[in-house]
Amino acid sequence: MAMGRRGTDVSVLTGLAVGFGGLLMGFVIERGNILALFSVSAVIIILGGTLGALIISYNIRDVLGLLRLVRQSMTAAPGPSQEMLELLCEYAEKARRDGILSLEEIVEEADNEFLKKGMQLVVDGTESETISTILENDIYLLETKRKEESGIFETAGGFSPTMGIIGTVMGLIVVLSLLGEDPKELGHAIALAFTATLYGIGLANLVWLPIANKLKYRTRREKLELEMILAGVLAIQLGENPGLVRKKLENFITPEGGAS
Repeated sequence: MAMGRRGTDVSVLTGLAVGFGGLLMGFVIERGNILALFSVSAVIIILGGTLGALIISYNIRDVLGLLRLVRQSMTAAPGPSQEMLELLCEYAEKARRDGILSLEEIVEEADNEFLKKGMQLVVDGTESETISTILENDIYLLETKRKEESGIFETAGGFSPTMGIIGTVMGLIVVLSLLGEDPKELGHAIALAFTATLYGIGLANLVWLPIANKLKYRTRREKLELEMILAGVLAIQLGENPGLVRKKLENFITPEGGAS
């Protein structure tokens, strides 16, 4: 619903690099061998178990949309912008000068569907209470959808550590079956067993839960942008002075909002 295309947000990739990099660096400082941390079986157990639990909790279509949501988290967060403020003020000035009906043609050129819908209601002569009800309902539905999307990652963050424990228990079963074998082989099997717990906790706290939080942040910013548009649309419908409209909308602009 935002105007134009959003740029790339490098904070997710930067955070992943810093987080995993810090863990690996600390491990190496303690004279650990990085190769000892890699286990294909642990990856299969954690990812397979977590995805399976997600499919049971939601549905296959929702789970298949995880990659799309990850990509979405890597784009700049929406939010109230100076560009939107100026556009709404332009509409307010034109409506004040030439009448509401003069907006009909230029509204069709708007890139923002929420803005276009609101202004079309104004041009159609819809009462302010009805406009407010319709647009607030759209905001509520969007927020609900976004919460469901971030909830999938929160759920994954809850399952992942548990799958790690399950993987470790399975690894220890293998270790017990090797009792009496070569001590070196036994030590290697124990180390591999605990990588499952490491993967489960690591993915939960560096991937699943942080992305869920990022999506929640994006939802808050997007909702604020829509509330700004709603305020502008209602002000235009009431025929308020363009200067007053600008003052109202400036309250929505924050340092990060203007830059988003």
